[in-house]
Amino acid sequence: MATLRILSAGAAQAVTERIIDAFKRDTGHEVIADFGAVGAMKKKFTAGEAADVITLTQPMIEELIAAGLVQPGSRFDLGKVGTGVAVRAGTPVPDVSAADALRARLLSATRIVCPDPAVATAGKVVMSMLDKLGVADEVRDRLQFFPNGYAAMAWLAQTVGTGELGITQVTEILPNKNVAYAGPLPEEFQMKAVYSVGLASKAPQAEIAKDFIARFGAASSRSLLVDAGYELS
Repeated sequence: MATLRILSAGAAQAVTERIIDAFKRDTGHEVIADFGAVGAMKKKFTAGEAADVITLTQPMIEELIAAGLVQPGSRFDLGKVGTGVAVRAGTPVPDVSAADALRARLLSATRIVCPDPAVATAGKVVMSMLDKLGVADEVRDRLQFFPNGYAAMAWLAQTVGTGELGITQVTEILPNKNVAYAGPLPEEFQMKAVYSVGLASKAPQAEIAKDFIARFGAASSRSLLVDAGYELS
């Protein structure tokens, strides 16, 4: 049996893990998957780390196609992902539906956790939002960055207070049953990203990888994508 290698943005982790389970069960092949912040995954791939399948934002996949690193015509768009707010499960869920309410909750937070803006889409969204709300300086010493949104949510799930707040992509919040989803950021603060999967040009297991990628487009996968927080066209 062959081994399929995947590098994937954390925003696609929940759906990808479900498809991996079915793929392994159906084919008997092994899968090694590495999930993390989108910038970190792109850096690994362009540095030469072996992979058959790569999942990043649509513009990044297009860049890799132009660079000859992803096979032209192999891109499949999973859907659009927005950024949302979470608290630990069992604590009061705040209203974050409008700028004023969100601003008040941010100012009252004892800790605000999010992915590192140096490598993660959601982290960039958070920093832009704080600037637009005019609270960046006031909350700076309460910000805590993590390598990706999953790590931020895992930390939030282990807290014991009621003042902690997590902000990351919706698809990194909904799979974690130990945090509660408060809702998306107001539309004026969103920078929604389309995530796409592609076939590495030098994929060691190209034919197997094509089968794996095709599974994202199956009718049964649409509900997985919606449940995970993707907005489908």
